[in-house]
Amino acid sequence: MAKKAVAKKKPTKNNAQDFSKYIRRFWMIFAGGVFAFFFMFLLASWGALGEMPDHTILENPKTFLATEIISSDNKTLGKFYLDDNRTPVDYEELPKELVDALVATEDIRYYDHSGIDFRGTVRAFAYLGKKGGASTISQQLARQLFVGVRSKNKFEAMTQKIKEWVIAIRLERQYTKEEIIAMYLNIYDFGNNGDGIRSASRIYFGKEPKDLKLKESAMLVGMFKNSSLYNPIPSRNPVGVKNRRNVVLAQMNKYEYISETLKDSLQDTELDLNFSPESHREGSATYFRAYLDKFMKDWIKDNPKPDGSKYNLYNDGLKIYTTVDSRMQKYAEEAVALHIPRLQAEFDNQNTPKRNKTAPFLELDAQEIKGLMNSGMRRSERWRVMKLAGKSENDIRDSFEKPVRMSIFAWKDGKPSEIDTIMKPIDSMRYYKSFLQPGMMSMDPQTGHVKAWVGGMNYRHFQYDHVKQGKRQVGSTFKPIVYATAIDQLHLSPCDTIPRQQITIEANKYGNPEPWTVKNSDDRYDGFLTLKSALGNSVNTATARLMDKVGPEPVVDMAKNLGITSEILPVPAIALGTADISVYEMVAAYATFANKGVYNKPVMVTRIEDKNGTILYQFTPETKDVLSAEVAYTTVNLMQGVVQAGSGQRLTHSWATKVPVYKEIITGYPYEFTNPIAGKTGTTQNQSDGWFMGMVPNLVTGVWVGAEDRSAHFSSITYGQGAAMALPIWGLYMKACYADEELGVSKDEFEKPENLSIEVDCEKWKGNDGEGKDPKDELDDVLDF
Repeated sequence: MAKKAVAKKKPTKNNAQDFSKYIRRFWMIFAGGVFAFFFMFLLASWGALGEMPDHTILENPKTFLATEIISSDNKTLGKFYLDDNRTPVDYEELPKELVDALVATEDIRYYDHSGIDFRGTVRAFAYLGKKGGASTISQQLARQLFVGVRSKNKFEAMTQKIKEWVIAIRLERQYTKEEIIAMYLNIYDFGNNGDGIRSASRIYFGKEPKDLKLKESAMLVGMFKNSSLYNPIPSRNPVGVKNRRNVVLAQMNKYEYISETLKDSLQDTELDLNFSPESHREGSATYFRAYLDKFMKDWIKDNPKPDGSKYNLYNDGLKIYTTVDSRMQKYAEEAVALHIPRLQAEFDNQNTPKRNKTAPFLELDAQEIKGLMNSGMRRSERWRVMKLAGKSENDIRDSFEKPVRMSIFAWKDGKPSEIDTIMKPIDSMRYYKSFLQPGMMSMDPQTGHVKAWVGGMNYRHFQYDHVKQGKRQVGSTFKPIVYATAIDQLHLSPCDTIPRQQITIEANKYGNPEPWTVKNSDDRYDGFLTLKSALGNSVNTATARLMDKVGPEPVVDMAKNLGITSEILPVPAIALGTADISVYEMVAAYATFANKGVYNKPVMVTRIEDKNGTILYQFTPETKDVLSAEVAYTTVNLMQGVVQAGSGQRLTHSWATKVPVYKEIITGYPYEFTNPIAGKTGTTQNQSDGWFMGMVPNLVTGVWVGAEDRSAHFSSITYGQGAAMALPIWGLYMKACYADEELGVSKDEFEKPENLSIEVDCEKWKGNDGEGKDPKDELDDVLDF
């Protein structure tokens, strides 16, 4: 059967017209869309969609920058900030792997576009973002600097996106590609106070950005996705961060920045964090930084900006260049951390309930303890806050008796730790009074530059500074000032002899209302001894006799000329160190002896710069001549006797390693120093305070150890003397400084003045029996007390 032929329909005129109409409509819509797109661009650039940054703001985008504290060896000691712990770095300080990881993960066509990735944008629209977004690094920077968090309102979100595009193009015209990358890495918040790449590198890995390894760079880049979600600390999301890091490594491999082998090997590794939080109460030199906070606030009051406004310590990105050496600060903090827990263990052993029912106090009755605690309450932060809130005194006192949750400081296996507990505030006060605290400062006597400053054991829990703020009785460390006065006035020699016998200064001779008679710690008063032996063995009667020769007024004048500003009463008892003086003052005073009689006021800040590097402050040295070089050298020579054969000789000998007391608390013994050292130990009458002042030609260091209250102290001189409490910290610190040869700490002799007229080279200086002292007698003295 034949098929019917089917006739083809010819396009009608109407069909052709319809097709043309659709084409025209398409192009009209397309053209309209393009026009609308560019019109929105124009509107955004004109500010119709909200305020837009002008040329000047683009040049200087407003970001809050932390004030940076910089050590003398150009390390960051810490920062002052409120919300933004940000310190910018230049592109040259960024490792190549970090930049590669960022580009591979966030914007692979970064170097090919001018702010907007059109290919990525079309893809994002076509797939509705399911195959990735299209925000370039420049757009993300624009959002961080000027646009802010994406709105949940679709229309507002669209206008924000358009503004980002416009600002991104402007940023690309204003800055180089490298500058934009640096700005983006500097602006991003990595969490945990890690504002910007520099803070993040230091907080998460304890290093500068330039020192980051590839896998560390990959982890930080991975956090750009969402640093709140991808938080690497153990209590948050380390597994998620590791997975995200591995995605970054995969991207780097995909775009041939790294090999497959390297990618696989790195993906198998752990994060290896070195989490080092940066806060005002943690990190290095916390007590020094607290001093600087006050110093800077005082400076800001008196030094306004050119426009008359005040600098903001927390937002203006100032740079404070200090004299503290980060290495020496580290050695000082480590020395304290090694010795104090061992000393504390002996202190706690003394204060068990069976041994001391009034622990940690000694020689106080119940009424005296109540008065002491009442005084402590009134000085407390709790009292101050509640008083400001309008609470009555009874309400405040009652609050001290109500148990509350708190974290308290504790030593655990010789390391500082915290214990979460429930305790009455009044009980926590008494608990904290049981801890021994250190104060330590180290200074270059020739420049006055302070190299290390340790004001306490743990700033988070103990914020009272025992370097400059705290003042305690200095004990026998004051004696060299008496000796220096006598040498200056009477032209004495270390080889001159003096009676050991008791002396009584009659009432009212020097303003003393009663007769003043001193005792020697060994109760020996026979014969004579040289001045060198007298000071080396801290013989009280010898110092009292010198005081009687010169009188208290000249001694007080000498102390003031040596930079001591604390009140010192002009009475004979000051010869034995009854005055309360700070470590800061004592170090500066001793430094004058080491610096040939020239006093240098301690210097902590050398200069201050603004964020652009403009110098705002430069220190001016403050010096004065106090003593002749002869008298200063002779005083130093006397103090060398303390270390050669006196109370400080444990710094040089090594025969006592098996003696129990040395094994228990002389941390780091034997020290076996062979270089010249001058120094003086100090112990107050009831063992409340232990001091050691030690010096070599270019470094003077003072150490004090004691409890918050003087009534909390050692019951025995075996543990409660300067040679046991403070000297080991000095020994540990100096051993570490000498091991670091780059520091250049001197092992030389103290420089002897030319044509010295005072005899210092005694043929043999005498001991307590007039025949010279065997070094082992020092141990007998300790154990006999």
